[in-house]
Amino acid sequence: MFIVGLTGGLATGKSTVLSIFRENGIAVIDADEIAKKVLEPGTKAWKELRDFFGDEVLLPDGKVNRMQLGEVVFNDVEKRRKLNAITHPRIQSAMMKLAISYFFTGHRYIVMEVPLLFETGKMLTFMHKIITVVCEEHQQLERLCKRNSFSEAVAKKRISCQMPLEDKVAKSHFVIDNSGDLAYTRQQTENIIRLLSRSKFTLYFRAIVFIAFLSVVFGVGHLAYNVIEYKK
Repeated sequence: MFIVGLTGGLATGKSTVLSIFRENGIAVIDADEIAKKVLEPGTKAWKELRDFFGDEVLLPDGKVNRMQLGEVVFNDVEKRRKLNAITHPRIQSAMMKLAISYFFTGHRYIVMEVPLLFETGKMLTFMHKIITVVCEEHQQLERLCKRNSFSEAVAKKRISCQMPLEDKVAKSHFVIDNSGDLAYTRQQTENIIRLLSRSKFTLYFRAIVFIAFLSVVFGVGHLAYNVIEYKK
């Protein structure tokens, strides 16, 4: 099994592309879904978050008010670092555990959506291929304003805090242009699915794992035999 990283910019359409992979029977890992679970009320991360930020970032039912939390940390570097320290290691750990479970259930590859894949660099080592989702600059701005009810000025500032899309494209193996309609995005995504499905990397990887497993088994067996002979 190998991992395909899916990234892009704010509101470029990563979730749309991820859903197309899912519809085609590909195992996917959504970082946003994982992040929500990590911060569910009562978890260690949630308790640390509440202790540091207070109840102002919580909704009446105790769930994290993600919009409010975003406002709090956006203009404060230290608070943003604290949030990342609380959440990122746990999110990454949960994603890798899920990836391992997919490996043992026989999936040839999985698609892992990581919005800040290049910015943090933490997960790059595990990615066999990387896909970046892009769209026109004006579309990205319009979508973000509509989705998050941001003013244009705030949306531009949020976008500028991430790595420019052209830099992400330069570091990627595939690019999906989500500037057109859903049919166009689906066509590009399914073309990539066909290419990934032909990859022989999974066979090589499984062969290496199998050889390593046999080496361990024979090594343990040899050690046990030597111990038995010694006791004789």
